[in-house]
Amino acid sequence: MNKKIFTLLIFFFASGFGFLKADEGMWIPLLIEKYNIKIMQENGFKLTAEDIYSINKASMKDAVMIFDGGCTAELISDKGLLITNHHCGYRRIQSHSTVEHDYLTNGFWAMSGEEELPNHGLTVTFLVRMDDVTDRVLSGLTDESDEKTREKRIREAIDKIRKEAIEGTHYTASVKPFFHGNQYFLFVNEVYKDVRLVGAPPSAIGKFGGDTDNWMW
Repeated sequence: MNKKIFTLLIFFFASGFGFLKADEGMWIPLLIEKYNIKIMQENGFKLTAEDIYSINKASMKDAVMIFDGGCTAELISDKGLLITNHHCGYRRIQSHSTVEHDYLTNGFWAMSGEEELPNHGLTVTFLVRMDDVTDRVLSGLTDESDEKTREKRIREAIDKIRKEAIEGTHYTASVKPFFHGNQYFLFVNEVYKDVRLVGAPPSAIGKFGGDTDNWMW
C-alpha cells in the first residue's frame, strides 16, 4: 500500500458565483455521461464526463473525498494537503485547543511537518470506482417474492459482491440502494487514517456568517 500522510488545512469558502442557476439534485458520477453532461456543457461547463469520473485516468473523483464520515474535502497539492469547511473540522480544532493555546479562537498554523497535529480517528475516503450491480443483487427475485426472501437474497448477494470487489486489496467496499431499492451501486473506496491539522483560521473568520452562510453559499 502506498502510505500517504494527509495534512489538513481548515478554511472557509466564499463563493462568487451568485449568478449561476442550480440544476437541483445529487448526481451519480458513473451516470453523468449518460444523463447530465450534455446539459452541463450547454450551460458553459468546460470539462468532459471523464474529467469528472474515470477509472482509467486522473479525474475529479481523485481530488474530492469524504472527510470524517460526513463532509467533503479537496486535495490541493501533491504533498497530500487537503482543504475543507471550517465547521467540518471544528471539533478537531477544539480537541487540540487549551487555555494556553486556544486554536479555536486564535487559529493555528504549522510551520513544519513536526508541528502538524494528529487527529485520532479522523479518516478521509476516496472513491476508487463504482459499478452498477443491480442485476446481480436482484437476480432471481420477482414481484411475487415475499419480503423475507427478498431481504435475505439481497443481503447475501451484497455480501458476496463486496467480498469479491476487495479481495486481495486494502480497499473497502459497500453496496448502496438507490431509487427505492430499484438500483444498486457498488462503491470501492480507499481510506486514509493519518490526517493531520496544519492550519485553521480564527473562528471569527472561519465561522463568519454561521450556518446561514454555510448553507446558502
